[in-house]
Amino acid sequence: MSVNAIFKKLALVALALLHFSCATREPGDPITPEYNVYSKEQDIELGREAAAEIRKQVDIVQNEELQRYVRDLGARLAGQPQAGDYPYEFTLINEDSSNAFALPGGPIFLHSGLLDHADNEGQLVGVLAHEISHVVLRHGTSQASRAQMVQLPAVIAGAVLGQQGSVLAQAGQIGLGLGVNTLIMKYSRSAEKEADAQGAHIMAGAGFNPIEMATFFQKLEAQGGARPPALLSSHPGPGNRVRLV
Repeated sequence: MSVNAIFKKLALVALALLHFSCATREPGDPITPEYNVYSKEQDIELGREAAAEIRKQVDIVQNEELQRYVRDLGARLAGQPQAGDYPYEFTLINEDSSNAFALPGGPIFLHSGLLDHADNEGQLVGVLAHEISHVVLRHGTSQASRAQMVQLPAVIAGAVLGQQGSVLAQAGQIGLGLGVNTLIMKYSRSAEKEADAQGAHIMAGAGFNPIEMATFFQKLEAQGGARPPALLSSHPGPGNRVRLV
């Protein structure tokens, strides 16, 4: 079978899978990762590669006590069944804004401004749980897969044909353009709703009040005015967060 024939078959399969994954989830149904061309192992590799690049560009907090505090909170949440089995890493960076972002496969970065703006530990935990949920629900590579639907058959075919090199390099070679900026893209409102709901379960399992997550997001929204805080700008509000959690 020719490569073009393989591409056409894979394109049909990918379109069918995307149509299936877009079916509306009924209330009460488990939240599961949607259509994704990447494997869990590739998520982890992508995250490691992207995290290494990010660490070269950001100012990492040198206070080991603060880093340990964030890591311990993160580990408590990551130990919950709903967090999945990912090699989570939690890193605090020097940045005054209230923001955080997760990379596929486990690396999570928190801005130091969150420590100042959160009223209590539960609110900080809420942000961590929300970001962990983006990882376990695989929102980064899932959304990137949807955005690059035309190139997906080439990604799969590349794996079938044994292309070598890192996952990021392979994606670049075939025109997917899956760089660091793509992996920390602005998520859809539906992804934010899922991260809120999943994060609430993770928080509750770890012994924290899930309402604190909603309270913190609403606090930031109230303070934002015409220019929303960084966390809300990169994480669009999904609506009534209290009801969602």
